[in-house]
This record gives sequence, C-alpha cells and structure tokens, in this order.
Amino acid sequence: MSRYHKEIFKRNVSDPTNKLGESSVCILGLGGLGSNIAVSLARSGIGRLVLVDFDRVEESNLNRQYYNLTHIGMKKTEAIVDVIRSINRDIVLKVIDKKIDRDNILEIVDKESIICEALDDAMTKSMVVGEILSNYSDKFVVAGSGMAGIGDANSIKTVKRFKNLYICGDDASDFEEVDGMMAPRVNICAGHQANIILRIIMGIE
Repeated sequence: MSRYHKEIFKRNVSDPTNKLGESSVCILGLGGLGSNIAVSLARSGIGRLVLVDFDRVEESNLNRQYYNLTHIGMKKTEAIVDVIRSINRDIVLKVIDKKIDRDNILEIVDKESIICEALDDAMTKSMVVGEILSNYSDKFVVAGSGMAGIGDANSIKTVKRFKNLYICGDDASDFEEVDGMMAPRVNICAGHQANIILRIIMGIE
C-alpha cells in the first residue's frame, strides 16, 4: 500500500476496498484543465491514469497549466509524467501521444470506465462527448465548459446532465471582461472535475 493510500485510510476508514488505488481515469487533453486534474488525482491516490495529448508545452501555457519553464518544448504527455512522478511514484501512468479525432476516440476510451474531457477545441469537445455517450452506456464522462476570464468563482458548478454525464463550469465565456484563460477559474473548474471523479469512484454519486 502506497503512502497516499495509507494517508487516505487514516482519514477515511470507511474505504476498506481501496477504491481509489484500484481505480483508473482517462484524461483527454493535458492543458489548463487536464494537467491540473491529473495532478489533483495523483495527489488523491488514484491507482492509474491514462494521459492523452499530442501537443508540446509552450511558454504561453505557463499562465494556467501545471508546467514550468523546464518543460517548455517537451511533449505534454512527457511533461505531465515528470510532474506526477515528482509527487507520486506509485501511480501507474499510460500515455497516448495522439491528436483525438472521430476515428480514434472510441479506441482510446474503450477499456476505460471514467473519461475526463479536458480539451480546448469546442468542436472536438462536443464530438468526444457525443461519441462516447452514443456508443457506451456504462462509462462516466466528466467534461469542462465555461471557465474563462475572472468572473465570479462561485458561478462555476458541477451539473449532472444525463445519467453518465457531468459538466463542470459556468457554461459562459468571460472574454468581455478579460480576454483569455486565467489560472484561478481554470484551476477551480479543474478542481470540480477532479472532485466529481473522486465522488464517482467512491460511489457517492
């Protein structure tokens, strides 16, 4: 049993089956949402993460993504593995260095029961959610939508839309006030996604 799971057991003796340590989550996209979600889940004692992205870390990413100057130029899959390994040596990590599209999405998620959608492109986000929900009835999808700018942090919420779909965000853009993504609201939305994933795993939802 890892030190993470020992700490969880000390705080929560009602989890004798070690649900977190036996769980697996697939994160689609390792940008502002995905990188922060991955780190939160790794800190929480998740047993396995499947990390999917095709992009490289750029300096412009550092205002909201869980990377630092040493990661610039690295593939995001490699950079997030470096970050997670500095936090949790026990977690099993699988990386898929691919750009997600309609031809490969089902192959990527086929063996996963919890999929976290953390993509930047609105059309790809919609396609991913639609394909998964249309082809599987036994998978949970946790998606992010609407976290731009510096609007009211309390407007970011988690909403259950369908039987197996949770949407985290405020469903709105705040570009009128501040043009672009800002770390606080991105991190808050990522926290919502990570938290609902933990609740699903623990059987609370």
